[in-house]
Amino acid sequence: MRVLLFTDTLADVNGVSRFLRDAARHTREAGRDLTIVTSTRLPCPDGPNIVNLSPRAGRSMPGYSHLEVVTPPLRRALALVDRLRPDVVHVSTPGPVGLAGRRAALKRGVPLVGVYHTDFPTYVRLLFDDDAMSWATRRVMRWFYGPFRTLLTRSAAYARPLLEMGFSCRRIVKLRPGTDVEVFHPRHRDDGVWDRFGISRGSVKVLSATRVSVEKNLPMLARVWRRVSPTLASRGIEADLVVLGDGPYHAEMVRALAGARAHFLGFRSGPELSTLYASADLFVFPSRTDTLGQVVMEAQASGLPVLVSDDGGPREVVLPGRTGLVLPGTDEGAWAGAIESLASDRVRLGKMGAAARAHIAPQTIAASIDHFWNLHERALEGGVEADACPERSAAPTKADHAVA
Repeated sequence: MRVLLFTDTLADVNGVSRFLRDAARHTREAGRDLTIVTSTRLPCPDGPNIVNLSPRAGRSMPGYSHLEVVTPPLRRALALVDRLRPDVVHVSTPGPVGLAGRRAALKRGVPLVGVYHTDFPTYVRLLFDDDAMSWATRRVMRWFYGPFRTLLTRSAAYARPLLEMGFSCRRIVKLRPGTDVEVFHPRHRDDGVWDRFGISRGSVKVLSATRVSVEKNLPMLARVWRRVSPTLASRGIEADLVVLGDGPYHAEMVRALAGARAHFLGFRSGPELSTLYASADLFVFPSRTDTLGQVVMEAQASGLPVLVSDDGGPREVVLPGRTGLVLPGTDEGAWAGAIESLASDRVRLGKMGAAARAHIAPQTIAASIDHFWNLHERALEGGVEADACPERSAAPTKADHAVA
């Protein structure tokens, strides 16, 4: 089987990009025929199965200066499909590059498979506070994914939005989650890493790694930390909030947390990222919109207990009470209480961190990519089985049967 995968995000710093880079490497090592196609002006990973089609035009994405929107060369995309003659075209993102891949596949009659990585309708509603715009985005998503033979979802929770858009349960399957459990490992701990950032080695490090934007529920986290920081200090507990990543809410979050022992380290990658994860003590991820939250798996693999919202996909990779806590996404008191309790109990942090590592260790990126490949083989044969939908118990609706 030959698969051609189109993505708008490969040079960026996010969980989707990391998964795709891992997929390129693992399929190549396994002798599988996967080619990843993108179009970007950013420095792009190199590899024999990665193709970067030079964009015809591009500009920075409004509000995200580190991201870009490009106009990919459609004719070259079509020529690539003609030359490689894929059995399946996978579209990873519903952006311009994904649209080019979708169009090329439809023109050449190649089966389409895609992943619903991002809940764009909810993002739009949170970013612009506009229900009409969110409704329109939902309509676009339904049109975009309409011709796909199989839709992969990163969590059971996000089967429901696809059902509500009108997709039949017969076309939806949950992709097995996984992460690189060697890259993210407790053995990378090095308390000396904090020296270069002026952070006390002895403090409790509460880590967040995410796009710094309002749709990640970071305004709530900022308010919680303003509440927690002085309480811990009054009890003689040193604690620091460490934020990895960047985004449009960065400057405002810095202002909101001025004087509250909060540190913003920007984007980090490679061995340094592994060390920062493993050298922290607690991971917080309040997002209510993530379909999986790859960082939640990375943190647990690194030996960190995690706090996540009860909305979205991250709760599905946490064992509540054992490897972390699942908290109401809008309950600031619950988040403050959880952080205060755990930061005050190093023994409990250690036990939960060890349980987190044991929980994630079997969930390897290799196993996830094997499952990814097998799902494409099934799509080529005609589609997923009728019982593959992760929410079979969901009550059928008119929308459930609206798209064949």
